[in-house]
Amino acid sequence: MDEINKQTELNIELNIVYRYLRKLGILKVDAEDAVQEAAYKYLLYYDSIKTTKIRSWLIRVALNSYYDQCRKRGRYELNVNEALLISDTKEQPETIFLNNERNRELGKALTQLKPLFQELLLLKYQSGLTYEEISKLLDMSVSSIKTNLFRARKKLEKMYKEAIHE
Repeated sequence: MDEINKQTELNIELNIVYRYLRKLGILKVDAEDAVQEAAYKYLLYYDSIKTTKIRSWLIRVALNSYYDQCRKRGRYELNVNEALLISDTKEQPETIFLNNERNRELGKALTQLKPLFQELLLLKYQSGLTYEEISKLLDMSVSSIKTNLFRARKKLEKMYKEAIHE
């Protein structure tokens, strides 16, 4: 019975990791591959993982696996879902069009950032995590998270302004 509970917990955690990767904009196939790799590594090293850090460990392994695959292919791909960036309020068609255009340019600027900056911005502003939660998830100090988020915001602002002026 204990083994069944462990498998159920692992499946729940892997589903959370998969949804997180998809929310980051990673393609379905790539997210499935990364989660499968994380599950495999978990089964290999489960004795050495602290039970309180399973989710963050799985997310980190899945992201590293995804980044490794991207390096092998020679590209990073982040598909920002425009539906997530658009508000659901009923607005005038011109406003909706302008919002779509702004979101497209913002998504383009976001994809030009380093993967760490992309990840930090999405964790903070799309997922709504606190600095402490991001710190635990990425195994970085809170001050490092704040510094890198500041740099990511500045870089995104610069890239966005360049995209507007083109």
